[in-house]
Order: sequence, then C-alpha cells, then structure tokens
Amino acid sequence: MAKLDEKSSEVKTKKAKIVDRIVFTLLLIGAIAMVFPLIYMLLSSFMTKNQILSANFSIIPNPWKFGKYAEVLQKPEFMRGLRNTLIVAMPVLIVGGFTSSLAAFSFSKLKFKGKDGIFLGLLATMMIPFAVVMIPQYVMFTKMGWTNSLLPLIIPGLFGNVSIIFFLRQNLTSVPDSMVEAAKIDGCGYFKMYYKIFLPLMKGALMTQIILWFMGIWNDYLAPTIFIQDEQWFTLQVVIRSFNAYYAVNSDYPLIMAASVLAILPTLLLFFFFQRYIIESMAVTGVKG
Repeated sequence: MAKLDEKSSEVKTKKAKIVDRIVFTLLLIGAIAMVFPLIYMLLSSFMTKNQILSANFSIIPNPWKFGKYAEVLQKPEFMRGLRNTLIVAMPVLIVGGFTSSLAAFSFSKLKFKGKDGIFLGLLATMMIPFAVVMIPQYVMFTKMGWTNSLLPLIIPGLFGNVSIIFFLRQNLTSVPDSMVEAAKIDGCGYFKMYYKIFLPLMKGALMTQIILWFMGIWNDYLAPTIFIQDEQWFTLQVVIRSFNAYYAVNSDYPLIMAASVLAILPTLLLFFFFQRYIIESMAVTGVKG
C-alpha cells in the first residue's frame, strides 16, 4: 500500500509539473505578445523611415538613429502639451486628493443621517461609463463657457475621485472607532481629528492612489479630445494624435514613435518604482473589505 501511495504521489507530482510548465509557457507567450508592441515602438524610434517602410520586417534598427528624441523635445506643441497636462494634473491631485481623503474619513468614522445611502450612490456612479455622460457634460460645459479650456478637465477632479474615496474608506476600516471617541474627549474637532490622526494613517494608501490617478490623467485621451479643439490647450496625448495625423503624411514614423516613448516614459517609471506599494495597497484594501 505504501509503495502504491508513493507511486501515485509521484504521478501527481509529474502531472503537476507538466501543468505548471504548460501554464508558464502560455503566460510567457501572452506576456511577450503584450510587451512586443512597446518594444517595437521603442526600437522603431531609432530606425530610419526607409527601414520602417521596407517590405522586409525587421526589429533591430540598422543603422541606429538617435536624433528623433531631440527633435521631438524641440517641438513647441509637444512641450505645450506637456505643460497643459501638468497644469491639469497638479491641482487635481493636490485638491482632489485632499477632498477624497476627507470624504473617506467622513464615510468611515463619522455618523450622520443617510451616510450609507450617499456612499452607495457614489459607488453607483462608478458603474456608469464615461461614454454615457460625455455628451451631457459637453453640452453643460459649453453653456458654461468652459469648452476649449482646461477647466472641464480640472474642476470636476477637485471634488474628489470616487475610486479613491472607496479605497481609503476600506483602508480606514481597520482603525478602531474608539480613536474617534478618545479624540473627542481630548477636545479634538473633526477636522483636526482628520488632519492629526487619520490622514497620517492613510498616507501610504493615499499616495498609492494619487500615483494611479496621475497615470490616468497623464494617459487621458477621450475627455481632452471632446472638450478641447483649440491647439494651444491640447494635452500630451492629443498632441501625440496630432503628430500621428501630421507626420504620418511624410512617413516620419520614427518621430511619432519617439514622441510616444517620451509620453509613456513617466507613467512607466512611476509604476516600476512604486509597483510594490501599489500591489500591497490593493491587496490590503481587498482584505480589509
């Protein structure tokens, strides 16, 4: 019996190893398929026009050309798009991060009538895709005279982000409510309580969510395309689109690829440097729910 058990366990171990290898191979193929366009974008930014347009597909630049990045950085529209994106991101992240954390503290630790209903109503807005509300928003912002400016991209974000409110509220569920009562006894007001006690406790989660929000703002293409037609207010992703429309006529694909690499570089660096904190924050938030 013991020998039979040993043989069956060996068979199971071999089957498990085979399954693991198959799964690993499939995941590797999927990873290569996902990463390959980024690798080709990077390498093609160092190619010549003729090599990209050649009938013979090649990945390695021959010869290597390094001048397109300097050419992109000398384009005033690219630098203007970078400036506009930062103008949108900075106030939204600072003010919106503050209002989101304040709302998360309120929904987590304060007691007021209709709290659960209001919170569920906010969560319900996460189920509505932007494509559903973009036309009503465009009409509203047009009547307010905000279109062809950065205001439609900035003002709504100042009131907070529902996803961040949800995650921070989940993060605060591990903090005992007795801390609120203790702070009240010490004569601490609600805002002082938020600022002195609870904001430091959720600082790590808040920074993680702000990084993710920055990546979303940086890569936003649809909203600026809808609300802005004036080139002087184009954000970076819209500038990349205009590069594609203008320079593709001249087949200057290396320049388009170089601009795309420069546009994606900040978000890639942020993710690689902070990926451990982002994953930990997501895991902890999920467990605390």
